[in-house]
Amino acid sequence: MTIVLDHTIVPARDKEESARFFAHIFGLEYKGPVSHFAPVRINDTLTIDFDNWESFERHHYAFKVSEAEFDGIFDRVRGHGLAYGSGPRSAEDMEINHRHGGRGFYFRDPNGHLLEVLTA
Repeated sequence: MTIVLDHTIVPARDKEESARFFAHIFGLEYKGPVSHFAPVRINDTLTIDFDNWESFERHHYAFKVSEAEFDGIFDRVRGHGLAYGSGPRSAEDMEINHRHGGRGFYFRDPNGHLLEVLTA
């Protein structure tokens, strides 16, 4: 059997607000809470399950997407006036990178997690 990541729990101050934000920016659907989680389905095998935590460390989540998905996500990030950047230590330089022949950028969600979007 191939090992497949099924879900990961993402700590949030407001799980439903976080799920709605994430789903909107990534062009996905949030269908409401399931048990005490606010899951967003990423693909056929993976959900990101937001959960309320009073305190937590910020994490880095990276998502490889198609060129068309990149364009949509990037447009929504800019449309919301969110700061973005070309690297994890330059997440607000308002530039994208072109590593490995693709495109990529970083931005923070409402909880301070660093989200990375890349095509290659």
